[in-house]
Amino acid sequence: MARRKIVAGNWKMNKTPKEAIDLVNELKPLVVSDDVDVVFCVPAINILTVGEAIKGTNINLGAQNMYHEESGAYTGEISPNMLQEAGVKYVIIGHSERREYFKEDDEMLNKKVLKAFEHGLTPILCCGESLTQRKQGIYIDWIRMQIKIAFQGVTADQAKTAVIAYEPIWAIGTGETATSDQAEEVCAAVRQCIREIYDDATAEAIRIQYGGSVNGKNANELFSKPNIDGGLIGGASLKADFGNIVNYK
Repeated sequence: MARRKIVAGNWKMNKTPKEAIDLVNELKPLVVSDDVDVVFCVPAINILTVGEAIKGTNINLGAQNMYHEESGAYTGEISPNMLQEAGVKYVIIGHSERREYFKEDDEMLNKKVLKAFEHGLTPILCCGESLTQRKQGIYIDWIRMQIKIAFQGVTADQAKTAVIAYEPIWAIGTGETATSDQAEEVCAAVRQCIREIYDDATAEAIRIQYGGSVNGKNANELFSKPNIDGGLIGGASLKADFGNIVNYK
């Protein structure tokens, strides 16, 4: 059975609540699809307003981060149960910007993945290499390490529902895109890693996205690869071109 594609927009730190509603209203008619799961991962302050604005549409609500505790003295953090009650279905975990700027390590991300599953949220786990790691030829080993630590303690049934987003750090927001063959090579290696941790059924079920300067012109070539099941989209998710990515065929 073919895996259903998933295209998620990561708005990053963009759009005030009012601007968010305007963007949702612009994109709603452009992202209609029967065979692609569409997700808007919005800033925390926009979760409730965007959640209302997408009711009755095919769009799913996503968050960009969460903490790995339900409550407590964690000023500035948002808990998984808060997201769940707000109608969030997906949560990005371990984006390279979180890893780099906010020093989130693999062990912390593993706690977040486990807590997301505990609260019925689907993690979109990000992995990827720097330009230096690619040039040194260690990028597959690096990404396998990220996956193995993040999925520690995750059951096969949970893993089947997860999403992994491969984003080469050197291609995020740079205009540089991994070639479709480069992206496919790593996504295939990620699937093989899941196969080794679990089994064939889990590896065939899990969805693996590519992210990094995806646009309406290159989406079809990327998403046509056998191990690429959609995209995690940054800059283009804030424009009408996001509709071209969702309707890439």
